[in-house]
Amino acid sequence: MRNTLLFIALLHGSLVSWAQLTTPPIGGNKKASVSEQIGLATVTIHYDRPGVKGREGKIWGTSIAHYGFQDLGYGPGQAAPWRAGANETTTITFSDDVRVEGKALAAGTYGLFMNLGEQETTVIFSRIVVSWGSYYYDPALDVLRVTVKNQALDRSVELLTYSFVNQTDSSAAVALSWEKRMIPFTVSVDMVGQQMASFRRELLSKPGFTWESLVQAATYCLTTSHDLKQGLVWADQAISARYIGQKNFQTLSAKAALLTALNKSDEASILMKEALPMGTMNELHQYGRTLLSQKRDQEAYAVFKTNYDKNPNQFTTNMGMSRALIAVGKPKDALPYLRAALPQAPDSLNKANVEAMIKSISEGKTL
Repeated sequence: MRNTLLFIALLHGSLVSWAQLTTPPIGGNKKASVSEQIGLATVTIHYDRPGVKGREGKIWGTSIAHYGFQDLGYGPGQAAPWRAGANETTTITFSDDVRVEGKALAAGTYGLFMNLGEQETTVIFSRIVVSWGSYYYDPALDVLRVTVKNQALDRSVELLTYSFVNQTDSSAAVALSWEKRMIPFTVSVDMVGQQMASFRRELLSKPGFTWESLVQAATYCLTTSHDLKQGLVWADQAISARYIGQKNFQTLSAKAALLTALNKSDEASILMKEALPMGTMNELHQYGRTLLSQKRDQEAYAVFKTNYDKNPNQFTTNMGMSRALIAVGKPKDALPYLRAALPQAPDSLNKANVEAMIKSISEGKTL
């Protein structure tokens, strides 16, 4: 019995010495990750979150988050920056090429370190992505450094947090917030260039086997005024590509719009004459609204009249005729169409709008 108990004790001690079962991070630091899409690029940060733990006023510029480069007393003995978190190296991943504070940075995963200062901080992107803290930091592996201003917070943030702030369609600031300080750096993308590259890739695969995708890509070129000639190529393919090309209102009008933008109005007019008979009520109405927005009022009137003749006395066509007549300077002629549209209004908002137009015209006010 004594030998058996001794064996069990030795076995238990041996297991404890090498067992690595999953447990929470040491020191109470929580693991976290945060992701955000900027344009088409996804930015992801993996980090550990140390807590203030009652140390307000004793975080920055101390051994907890030291200023400058210091020998941390471990590893190769080189002076190192702050680890920008706790435990393992904080990493940041960009799915696409980006710019950080205006400087180019290729897609990939980087170790994130910070050379802290009282007023400003240099953010360091390193090829070191698997290590503990910044003990093994090597400046030779730096890929990019940017310097940003520190910002004071009006309340204390207990657990170190990365978030995305000041967002636009093509940029966002990645912000480290801890205690009463925030350290933000701006990540931006070439959204139009990124989108065009994505279209080129996708149109070589399954999405490229529909005329709708080609029209979408062509229309993007038009609305951004970017590479109109490429947009025209895609519009041509939407019409005539083998097996998938179709002549319909959407494909023909997309090409016509691009031709107009390329100062080929005569060719565009020929296409639209072919397209108009193919248009649905809503397609013609939206095309007329587009012409109105471009101040092409007489052309818009012709489209709305065609739509009304094809789809008489509908709320949509009555409103189209009224808008067209107002645009060409005949608001009184619009009143019969507005009065016909009033009981056809699909909801209270549209009804109120029609009533307001009737009232304004009746009182001689300019719409």
